[in-house]
Amino acid sequence: MSRQKRVIMAVIIFGSFIYIVLTQAVHILGGAPGEPVHPEIRKFCSSASRKNVNIEYEDSNLPVIYVVTPTYRRPEMVAELTRLGQTLTMVKRIHWIVAEDSHTCSPPITSLLDRLGLSYTHLASPMPEVYRREKYVPRGVSNRRAALQWVQENGEDTGVLYFLDDDNAIDIRLFNEMRLTQTVSMWPVGLIGEYTVSSPVVKGNQVVGFYDGWPAGRKFQVDMAGFAVNIGYLKKQKKVTMPYIAGHEEDGFLKSLNLNLKDIEVKADGCTNILVWHTRTAKNPSRTLRLAHHQATNIKPLTDNMRKMGMIK
Repeated sequence: MSRQKRVIMAVIIFGSFIYIVLTQAVHILGGAPGEPVHPEIRKFCSSASRKNVNIEYEDSNLPVIYVVTPTYRRPEMVAELTRLGQTLTMVKRIHWIVAEDSHTCSPPITSLLDRLGLSYTHLASPMPEVYRREKYVPRGVSNRRAALQWVQENGEDTGVLYFLDDDNAIDIRLFNEMRLTQTVSMWPVGLIGEYTVSSPVVKGNQVVGFYDGWPAGRKFQVDMAGFAVNIGYLKKQKKVTMPYIAGHEEDGFLKSLNLNLKDIEVKADGCTNILVWHTRTAKNPSRTLRLAHHQATNIKPLTDNMRKMGMIK
């Protein structure tokens, strides 16, 4: 190989090395920790703006509660959403935002949302692949961020934003408590962490700290189901975000609201009652079933429906 060719090859290799270093630096440093470098994929699936058909009378003057539920495809998905959705049918002035970690919209979710009779929005936003490769994967961030953008663009200023995962169980009395939130309200969440509870520490009806089994250097040591945010207050902030940092999603989001402890509104009887729990459904493997002897029985259409719901392969 001639000297000239060796020089050219060396320049190409060096240039490639510099490109890799700079790309990684941008990914690590970015504009802020946990912020994606490339635009996120967000897809609008369907929506319905209507009164809750399950309730005889809804006061149109009540603030709307925008309940954001991230989800992903797995055998338990439809079961989880059915349980949670039927709870929400008992609540006045609810708009349920179901956001999938997916490139496409799941027909079983659309069908469920139509059937429940709630006001709803169905979105899809897959997690960027770069975060799927991390040791601790920040699950549910891409879909919550998509829902957050939708709320900022479409939510009523008098309304309230609440993140409620599909593995949460909730006492509907909590919705009445959070509905009149003016800034950010908080309460305990049960069945979580080393202490079996995550809660604000309250003195004189003011939050002075947090009681949580995983402090991890967080300013706001809370669970995602442990707070609600007034939409008008949310819209006044310069840049509201939720970082792709596992375990720090809530803390990063609340910090982006420029929130101070003195601004937090205390709910659930001074944070002495638990009205929401972080329950977990047992995970089921996605199986392939043998149906050779059931082509002429009910098992064939039964398993066809199970496959549509994502319960089996």
